[in-house]
Amino acid sequence: MKVLVTGGSGYIGSHTIIELLNAGHDVIAIDNLSNSAKESLARAELITGKNIEFHEADVRDKDALDAIFNAHTIDAVIHFAGLKAVGESVARALYYYQNNLESTLTLLERMKQFDIKKLIFSSSATVYGDPDTLPIVESAPRRATNPYGQTKLMIEQILEDISASHEGWNITSLRYFNPIGAHESGTMGEDPNGIPNNLLPFISKVAAGKLDTLSVFGNDYPTSDGTGERDYIHVVDLARAHVAALDALNHPNEYKAYNIGTGKPVSVLQVIEAFKTASGVDIPYKMVDRRPGDVAAYYADPSLAQQELNWTATHTIEDACASTWKWQSSNPNGYDVIGEV
Repeated sequence: MKVLVTGGSGYIGSHTIIELLNAGHDVIAIDNLSNSAKESLARAELITGKNIEFHEADVRDKDALDAIFNAHTIDAVIHFAGLKAVGESVARALYYYQNNLESTLTLLERMKQFDIKKLIFSSSATVYGDPDTLPIVESAPRRATNPYGQTKLMIEQILEDISASHEGWNITSLRYFNPIGAHESGTMGEDPNGIPNNLLPFISKVAAGKLDTLSVFGNDYPTSDGTGERDYIHVVDLARAHVAALDALNHPNEYKAYNIGTGKPVSVLQVIEAFKTASGVDIPYKMVDRRPGDVAAYYADPSLAQQELNWTATHTIEDACASTWKWQSSNPNGYDVIGEV
């Protein structure tokens, strides 16, 4: 297939492009580079030995989409483009609603215009909010608790309604849990702007001496060691889930959604210990109060994806820590390269 990947130079998008190319698909990437680096695609080309056509543009730009769709016969779209920081979404709610909803609606409009009806959407486990039971199944109530999660929930509703319109759309949403890790080569990984929002990039910055200490928010949860437990999914496993979903994208007028996780909760302290083992570096941390809105544990039941997509996570938390440290130690400044501005 010829696949358009929006947000293609981002953390998950770039890793997914590698797996798409390895599976024999042709890829066109579009990204406005607001929170990513074009260098990630250059490295994906080196890893795969294949070319990636890249368009630096915003998905809200109808002319840019028209130019791509006019120049190519696109078979399917994987839609990653969007703002994704929970904390920022609370502080800049309107910005998040405008960007994430408008970009998706523009994309869907142009896809319909060019009769492209196959779409995989990058959703999130945040659509479940504070779950009633664990592990979380796809039929659990959806009730996001922050603007970022609400945009994912709203978009899912739009996609579900479009699927029910009997216009022949094939749409699948993948609800990610906690993506971590890096490509095994150590040349690609997560490269957030500023201070990382997520646990593993923060730990790796502490290990590299770029940050002084890690704050662990709460040690009095009803979990195995008192710290919060999450379902950490390796980015390569997550990328392969998109290829599996693409292969199974033959269910016209039926909306599908899948949890993409391991089903295994891992605590903050367990992640710290795994990273210490992988890096050989001590990780100084301090216990602080719980953060408002955090829950004790959050993990998936991934059995539906295993059954219907023939996909399962194969990487461990140790694999994720080892690949993250290889990426961090080999690329202390992320994707910054000499000569680039």
